[in-house]
Amino acid sequence: MLKGSESLHPFPCTLVNRMFVSQFSIRPLIVVLLLAVGSFSGSIAEACPFCNAVSQTLRQEMGSMDAVVIATSLQDDTTRNKETGEVLMKVEVVLKGADLIKVGQEVKAIYYGEVSIGRRFMLSGVDPPDLQWSCLPVSKRAEKYIGNITKLPDDSLERLRFYHKFLQDEESMLARDAYDEFAVAPYDAVKKLGPEMDRKQLLEWIGDPEMATDRKRLYLTMLGVCGDETNLPFLEKMLRSTQKSTRGGLDALIACYLTLAGEKGLPLVDELFLANKKAPYADTYAAIMAVRFHGTEGDVLPRSALVESLHHVLDRKDLADLVIPDLARWSDWSQIDRLVDLFVKADPDNNWVRVPVVNYLRACPLPAAKEALKKLEAIDPESVRRANTFFSIPVPSREAGKSDSSSSVDQGPAGKFSGRDAHSDREETELGLDKRSVFAKPGQATAALSPAALSTAALGSTALTPNPVLKNGMNSWRLGYVLSLAVATIMIVQFLLLSGGAQPAKG
Repeated sequence: MLKGSESLHPFPCTLVNRMFVSQFSIRPLIVVLLLAVGSFSGSIAEACPFCNAVSQTLRQEMGSMDAVVIATSLQDDTTRNKETGEVLMKVEVVLKGADLIKVGQEVKAIYYGEVSIGRRFMLSGVDPPDLQWSCLPVSKRAEKYIGNITKLPDDSLERLRFYHKFLQDEESMLARDAYDEFAVAPYDAVKKLGPEMDRKQLLEWIGDPEMATDRKRLYLTMLGVCGDETNLPFLEKMLRSTQKSTRGGLDALIACYLTLAGEKGLPLVDELFLANKKAPYADTYAAIMAVRFHGTEGDVLPRSALVESLHHVLDRKDLADLVIPDLARWSDWSQIDRLVDLFVKADPDNNWVRVPVVNYLRACPLPAAKEALKKLEAIDPESVRRANTFFSIPVPSREAGKSDSSSSVDQGPAGKFSGRDAHSDREETELGLDKRSVFAKPGQATAALSPAALSTAALGSTALTPNPVLKNGMNSWRLGYVLSLAVATIMIVQFLLLSGGAQPAKG
């Protein structure tokens, strides 16, 4: 069984921003850079929302190669070429590239590990006709596993049925590959597999304190698919626990809890993470990721209830910028006065909130928003200029299955949010926060943060969609300006890192 930590991931963009500003006080520049760069990245395919693939899967690797074979070593450590690492091998099975390589053919492959005569390898070759081979030692079980992979259909659900059996396989290579396949699979395929999942086994894996956080995220996502209300006490106990091992994968844990509890589960999440001003940044961030998942991927909670929970975060001036894009994306125009107040009262320690506020007002169709923009431009014209320079006019999400003509903003009295429940909308909105952060992962080093996502995490089989920023008119001169700024900023940051930051004036 795989339990220990399997991978290390970079911090999400938001956390990086906060680390930079505390060290060098240059957060405004970094924020603009990261948001601008995020604007040009394509939308993320709808893969397992809280999982990061550790590496390329065997299926993906085989698909990218010109030839794949099973071969046996004809040499051992005493007869191999010790200087180059080359080992003479004989092809036993051709899995791909039968027109390039034949059974019985001898090839040379570089391998620096232990070699014995008869040891079997999966060889992956590129650049015909003189194929260059990479080696992966395989057991008899792994060889059979690889052979079965070549016979799998294109259907994602059928593939998951095969990999499901190997998630906690005793052979680490098979277990890791199976996990990675689930991590890159479309979330819809994971949901369709729900009736075939073993809920009792999932609960056992989730409750294992030694289970790797990445895997716990996957198993929580799966429990959300196949569980029911009888599992809520188990999940609530984990949410209230202060043990680090229990709280691993907090974003997926909260999302799973809300999936099974529905709207009645939000008060607990508010109490522990969103309305609780003493909650650590990492915990609150994880809760925001879970809420964002339910607003974009889930079909359980209405957005009207989700935005009410996000309103609590606006009371924390150091975190408010994390949720403002979601309020605009989901057409919640009830917070104009509150956000204007945040802008006006922003200080050097949290002035990064101003650009998201401006973008929220730019997206808002109400006359009050236009008047507020004029007021804010008089206070801080630079923030308004940055918002207009780096972001096209934001377009709020529309309900799934409706045409553009039906995507008008639903307004209640006095512009209050009326709660359109566009649960499965996939449209990206550039409002000052890269969509990649939707899949940012809580990590162990900060008690709950590692990405998506950046992961992008998160490569699925769905085709990437065009970036709305480019569709809405980002011109080539602006793109060149952004890229130049990116290069300059990287150079400045490297200089500051190497020199130890700005030096205090003497005397």
